[in-house]
Amino acid sequence: MSQMKAIKTFRDLLAFLTIIPLGKTDDFVVTSAEAMFLFPVIGGFIGLLAAAYFVGCSFLISHILAFVTTLIQLPTEVLLKLLPAIMTLAFILVLTGLQHFDGLVDMGNAVGAGGIKERRAAAQVWTVTYKGAVLAIFVEFLAVLGLFSINAANAFAAIIAAEVAAKLGMVTIAVLGKSTHSGLGSLFVEAAKRKRTLAAYFLAALIVYPLLGLTAVWVILASFLLGALMSGVAQKIFGGVPGDAIGATNEVTRAAVLLLMSWVLMQ
Repeated sequence: MSQMKAIKTFRDLLAFLTIIPLGKTDDFVVTSAEAMFLFPVIGGFIGLLAAAYFVGCSFLISHILAFVTTLIQLPTEVLLKLLPAIMTLAFILVLTGLQHFDGLVDMGNAVGAGGIKERRAAAQVWTVTYKGAVLAIFVEFLAVLGLFSINAANAFAAIIAAEVAAKLGMVTIAVLGKSTHSGLGSLFVEAAKRKRTLAAYFLAALIVYPLLGLTAVWVILASFLLGALMSGVAQKIFGGVPGDAIGATNEVTRAAVLLLMSWVLMQ
């Protein structure tokens, strides 16, 4: 890969996976699909930004609470962990343009909506049903709970690892799934079948291992299993893997891995 092509690939991936204004090329979606094996690298970058934001929030909130508690009594210890966790998750959702969150809502909308045709149609409607709202809120609540439960000393590494895992989960569902129809999701599902996509697991391990040591094994394994699980769920609901299911996998994997690390890192 030439230097110019590498720069374009990373720019297109960032343009696809975040709202960072880098200038979208006409083929940025196609480029992103072909370079899906690099998703964990972009996840690492997103995680780094989110981890830095978490540290900044923790610092700012600790000083604000120190002042406020001189005036009124507050549960400082809880707020010092809860507020940065909520703010960091909100930062990630905004940074990624809510596109994966939207996929989670759409997948929830489709649950129980008649047959496969009706479910696919329900996922495309620009409305939010109570099922979609409940699923999305529940998953993000678990993500906040996971980050809240992680020791502050491990939070920086855990946030980066969780974003790498979320992107690896997306790769996994695309590798294992089949397309439901021609569209955005099918570009990624078809491109993921290439052998070089396996490099995503190596790249993910390369990023996570220096941060978490042997805990990285659990993170990579969880990403694969969750991607496989979501592939099965998508097959049940949609008869295959549409773009919404790939996006939903990002959110589910992040939440589950944060919860996993909150347990593993306490052992």
